Amino acid sequence: MTPTPAPVSAPLAFPFAALIGQTELQQALLLAAIDPGLGGVLISGPRGTAKSTAARALAELLPEGQLVTLPLAASEDRVTGSLDLNAALQDNALRFAPGLLARAHQGVLYVDEINLLPDALVDTLLDAAASGINTVERDGVSYSHAARFALIGTMNPEEGELRPQLLDRFGLMVQLENCFDAGVRQQIVKARLQFELDPVAFRAGYAELQHALTEQIHAARARLNTLAFSDAVHAHVSALCIAAQVDGLRADLVMLHAARALAALEGAAAITPAHVDTVAPAVLRHRRGSDSAPPPPAASQPPASESTKPTEPAEAEGDWGYLPPQNTGLTAVKAVLPLSAKKP
Repeated sequence: MTPTPAPVSAPLAFPFAALIGQTELQQALLLAAIDPGLGGVLISGPRGTAKSTAARALAELLPEGQLVTLPLAASEDRVTGSLDLNAALQDNALRFAPGLLARAHQGVLYVDEINLLPDALVDTLLDAAASGINTVERDGVSYSHAARFALIGTMNPEEGELRPQLLDRFGLMVQLENCFDAGVRQQIVKARLQFELDPVAFRAGYAELQHALTEQIHAARARLNTLAFSDAVHAHVSALCIAAQVDGLRADLVMLHAARALAALEGAAAITPAHVDTVAPAVLRHRRGSDSAPPPPAASQPPASESTKPTEPAEAEGDWGYLPPQNTGLTAVKAVLPLSAKKP
């Protein structure tokens, strides 16, 4: 008789609070956990930059939910759920088989290599993430259920990009890069080796910070709807989105909601333009128009009295890439008559 294999428990997750050198990523994930209606977080970066580690770590901060991973080969029925049409027609009873979206309710839905999924399926995920509701329809029979989850999609740009229409649907985007700082690399590797050697002891060292983050998320969720947007915040958001030449108004809405989530996370009494400036890069990174560019840091611009750059003609103002007329060094060339015009 073949012995039944012993069940294997899920591996322990690396603590969210122990992530090193990922400040922007951690902030974006926390904002999505506080307000899932932001539309999810897209993490783009090369392999080995802790994209999946961060996603799994976030789910552990949400004890009322869980981490649900969407396989690349998942069918639409497995994702959204399915309806038993025969039961509806014969017994006048609605039978619904829950899918991954139902399981992810109040948790995290993690989609690795989301750029390799069919566009229609990605669109379905983004619809549910933004609305918090999943609707399944089949032959006139419809069923809806709550599906409020933090959507986290990861992708490696070397394997292909998402269409602009789908990129815009993601609330926030974080661009990870390879780390070439020797000190930071050593800290990351040492932490990982310590975790692999004794994950229980390593996690115990971060238990207090993890608990504080969980409490912070719950408190921020409770305060979220008590924070109002002032006219100054609206004006600042509009100015940033216009300067970035974004299409439509989704960027404005996402930026306002992200700034509110950040203010709630920090326990601030009001949403300020400083909150807007903090979340703006993640909101505009994947929406910025092709002709726009982030403004250079103010510190890199010398005062007018110290600048040695010659004054450009007035016509060049606002015309990026304009060059004043230059002497091209033309030399007179002796004209050559065509053959038909030459004397015999």
